[in-house]
Amino acid sequence: MSPTSSRRSRVRLAVAALSATMAVSLLAACGGSDASTATGAKASSGPATITFWGWAKGTEDVVKAFNASHTDVKVNFEKIPSGIAGGYAKLTTAAKAGNAPDLFNVEYGALPDFVTQGHVADITSLVPDDLKSKYLPQATQLTTLAGKTWALPLDVAPQALFYRKDLFAKAGITPPATWDEFRAAGQKLKQRIPNSRIATFFPDDAGPLEAFAWQSGARWFGTSDDSWNVRINGQDGKRVVDYWQGLISDDLVRVMPSFSQQWTASLEKGETAAYVGAAWGGGVLKGTVADQAGKWAVAPVPSWDGKPASGMLGGTTFAVSKDSKNAKAALTFAEWATTTPEGIKARIASGTSSMFPASPALVPTARSAFKVDFYGGQDIYGLFTEAAKSIRPDWQWGPAMGTTNTALADSFGKLAQGGTLSAAVDSAQKATTAELANRGIKVAQ
Repeated sequence: MSPTSSRRSRVRLAVAALSATMAVSLLAACGGSDASTATGAKASSGPATITFWGWAKGTEDVVKAFNASHTDVKVNFEKIPSGIAGGYAKLTTAAKAGNAPDLFNVEYGALPDFVTQGHVADITSLVPDDLKSKYLPQATQLTTLAGKTWALPLDVAPQALFYRKDLFAKAGITPPATWDEFRAAGQKLKQRIPNSRIATFFPDDAGPLEAFAWQSGARWFGTSDDSWNVRINGQDGKRVVDYWQGLISDDLVRVMPSFSQQWTASLEKGETAAYVGAAWGGGVLKGTVADQAGKWAVAPVPSWDGKPASGMLGGTTFAVSKDSKNAKAALTFAEWATTTPEGIKARIASGTSSMFPASPALVPTARSAFKVDFYGGQDIYGLFTEAAKSIRPDWQWGPAMGTTNTALADSFGKLAQGGTLSAAVDSAQKATTAELANRGIKVAQ
């Protein structure tokens, strides 16, 4: 294939990958394998053995439970770091070298990037409709690209507001229903308890701003004809950027690295009274300030009009490597881990994870497995259930989110030196369009 032909193939791939209305074949464009040709039939001498890389909390317990209860498939697990510079870099390197694991975890936001680079197998033929129907529609939408299935969803990550009941009571505030009320509550908290702030903006993590944009109805990415639309700094997301910039400029929220010692200390001292996170944050918070059991509660995340609405902050899938010769075996494990009570119970029972299953039928199992004494016995999974229903269904991730997120985080790091969120989204817009052009992907002007 000539360089020109190769570039054209990448263009067709990148556009088709996230445009369900186009009939372009992702398989032909990226050279990725069809999992139906790599069934992984079990050898007569023993079980099919697969390699699996992941990082999600409780994964080791899931693998142990699966291996103890199955004789047809054995899973060899390797824990990898999460994030762009950690596990994703290792996965990409392995995929390019042809020695990627059979199965790996990848977040929804990173899946299109792995697909468009040809690192993921098309598993459409191995995922029947009755299996897909077990997952929340918003989850299957994010794993279905160009009409093909590329991963099985593990969890969804609806937003939630975790707050200190005692600090809110001392300040005379209640969980806000709207973002205007959130700002007013932040002002009142600062007045009544001068050393406390209502939340934190994480300068090392693009995820929260993306979740807020998603919740607001903004559209950072889309496709039309043979081009990508990139609107990271678009007008539809401006109110989110301006709102959080206002909270930062008026010293109503703290700016500190995510889940850092600094953040933990601020929680321990009561200097941060709330945490705007996602369902999985329930376990994180519980493990971070365990001695504050009974002081914390969970409320719906505020929305612009007070009606239930949520974006997602994270969320993980199981994807099969394009080079796997054991796709069926890999999916046997992935299906068990994501759709059976045994799989979810194994993940949550250790107490380290409060993930919300992508399969609604497993919510009762998750609810019973996660001990809620830290939240005063509150039915947090009931709240997460309603939040999951309110996840906006029409968000689309771009094909180079690694570049997008890096540009945002780099700019966020300048907030203390006078940088702004507006400059950050402008920088991400520029970096993302440049990266798409570098990959031969057409961007609409």
